[in-house]
Amino acid sequence: MKIVAGLGCIDDYITLVKAGTDEVFCGYVPYEWNKKYSSVFPLNRREVLYYNIQIGSFEDMKILRKMVDVYKVPVSITFNYLYYLEEQYEMIANMIKNLIDIGFRDFIIADIALILYLKEKDIQCSIHLSGECAELNQLSIDFFNKLNISRYIFHRKNTIEDMSSCISNNKVKNLQYEAFILNERCHYTGAFCNSLHCDELIHLCKMPYQLSKLSAQANNFKEVDSKLEFYYKELENQENEEDLNTEDRECVESGEEIAESYVLGSTGCGLCSLRKLKEAGITHLKVVGRGNSIENMEKDVRNLKRAIDILSDIEDSKAYEDKVKDKLFNDKCSGQCYY
Repeated sequence: MKIVAGLGCIDDYITLVKAGTDEVFCGYVPYEWNKKYSSVFPLNRREVLYYNIQIGSFEDMKILRKMVDVYKVPVSITFNYLYYLEEQYEMIANMIKNLIDIGFRDFIIADIALILYLKEKDIQCSIHLSGECAELNQLSIDFFNKLNISRYIFHRKNTIEDMSSCISNNKVKNLQYEAFILNERCHYTGAFCNSLHCDELIHLCKMPYQLSKLSAQANNFKEVDSKLEFYYKELENQENEEDLNTEDRECVESGEEIAESYVLGSTGCGLCSLRKLKEAGITHLKVVGRGNSIENMEKDVRNLKRAIDILSDIEDSKAYEDKVKDKLFNDKCSGQCYY
């Protein structure tokens, strides 16, 4: 199984490669797109400018291509928003053609209409079907096979049993299959989530919430209103408390403290299921990382590589899980299990 890691800045490419990454994926949102559409119509669901989460200029893409020529680790580029306006397809197609002209061939796409548009315009490229498209079962795989998909990226909510069934029953052989392995475990299914990931608004999936049962008599939302009022009051108290502890917070933000606070798979982990994923037919493992610190990404990739090495030496699933927990987690398992 090969390691696929997310890239937020071209400066991080070499670090990821040296850590053991077999493939890199990145977002590309040129200035022209941001100027015309801003965050209202995302290009790849990561419309962030405040920190490094995607590449913002064609010149940077040229530099990245030169790096690929030297280090031989391929890069795929995401255009994985759920849908686009009719007027946007031509603009996106021109972006893809420009990228193909400088040597990129692999594109991660979620919108079926965009895939059909590229086919109609005879733009030759390799398409990885984004997990945001939500290939759910064998029936959906049969449909998508008509689009000449070279790799299926399973979304976060697929069980290993689902993936195994899709792969084993697929009539088209020798395809690639990718599954999430580290970071960004989310309670939403991407294909049904229309929130924005941008500077101006908190990510919907990051907002705190509480599930609770309303009484049968609550038919005028008074109970809901009271719970909301209590929530905002608690939030205000927390903010006041944080303001009183500014010095402590600055201490925590020091480089040394951040290094010590690293927990493998703290926001999503599938390392213990590596054996089952391999048996299901997964060929690529996704380490989500656009926007993550490069220090943490480097550790993630190295730890995943160690887990794959352990897997090659042990056949028994239980013995593999025990060794991974012993060698990699150091009693700091996050409990954020994907599978």
